[in-house]
Amino acid sequence: MPNFFAPSPRGLEKLLADELGEFGATEIRTTDGGVAFAGDWALCYRANLHSRFASRILWRIQAPTPYRDEQAVYQSTFALPWPRWFDVNCTIRVNVTAIRSPLKSLEFITLKIKDALCDKFRAEKNARPSVDTLNPDIRIHAFFDGNQFTLYLDTSGDALFKRGVRQHTNIAPLRENLAAGILKLAGWQPGTPLLDPMCGSGTFLIEAAQMTLNIAPGIGRHFAFEKLKNFDAAQWHVLREHALAAQQPPRALPIFGSDLYGDALKTARRNLEEAGLAECVQLKQANVLEISAPTPEGILVANLPYGERMGDLEELEALYPKLGDALKQKFAGWSAWLFTADKAILKLMRLSPSRKIPLFNGAIECRLLEYKISAGSHRRKEST
Repeated sequence: MPNFFAPSPRGLEKLLADELGEFGATEIRTTDGGVAFAGDWALCYRANLHSRFASRILWRIQAPTPYRDEQAVYQSTFALPWPRWFDVNCTIRVNVTAIRSPLKSLEFITLKIKDALCDKFRAEKNARPSVDTLNPDIRIHAFFDGNQFTLYLDTSGDALFKRGVRQHTNIAPLRENLAAGILKLAGWQPGTPLLDPMCGSGTFLIEAAQMTLNIAPGIGRHFAFEKLKNFDAAQWHVLREHALAAQQPPRALPIFGSDLYGDALKTARRNLEEAGLAECVQLKQANVLEISAPTPEGILVANLPYGERMGDLEELEALYPKLGDALKQKFAGWSAWLFTADKAILKLMRLSPSRKIPLFNGAIECRLLEYKISAGSHRRKEST
């Protein structure tokens, strides 16, 4: 039975492991930054189509293998039956990641892996695949530690957070699988009112609408496994048809989005329209400090400005206490989940979080903070 590895945003590994278990994966093992698992090829197709939390589904084609130097890596790579897996006409790209590896140059070892693969094709087919670093048919991933390396073929192609629906983005957009994970960690369920008062390009809104309507996140895109020689087109067709049959038609949902900036709101509206979800979400231009709760209870979620996003430090220091006051005054009965890398929020919000969940947005360490809002509660005692 094939072995796979699904990388994910750090902090979402448990959610991903549970999701893969629901798909039927076995031998599930959670590691920092992803989940290893086993399953048949139908499971691989299903995970690519339906996973909301994975970044990729990587097929392990070589178990962890000892290496001493670059030549040892070349020989191990050359020994693999590459022409059995994909056609010489497919373009390729090699990606290398290393932790505590004694190798001097990742660029050089990337070249050696590519050379070994191409030399194997030349030896067996008298031709070699071309390299395409921008849009390859096949991606090969190599992971090195201090004494072993592992090779994978990427069955996804483009990263799975590229759903194929959010075509337009603003500054520092949140990746879709991280947004889906935040919604899950917040305990949001379809049917529960949801508000993103700083919605940007609409990532939370689109993910929530797709979850509610049971739209498979990968239904609008293609995958690299379609280029592999073992691709079962009939089986894939059945999986897609089942997913399409399970979708619900768009309808008005208790999902609300707003943003201070008109350009951001135009981007969100455009993304929703192109995803066929415009009627599902209510959008309006508003200042987060002035907006009122659209329903008596619900979940507010926001990717707060921080670091590379808009707003300098002084603006943020002014925003946080005002935001705390606005939540307390206008969102009693709601749970607010704020995602940020700015630790100053903990001192300046004037509200005490009931939960702090560490997450990573790429390489940026962040926190997902829960504030349970009830009038007059959770207010920090101010010094006199």
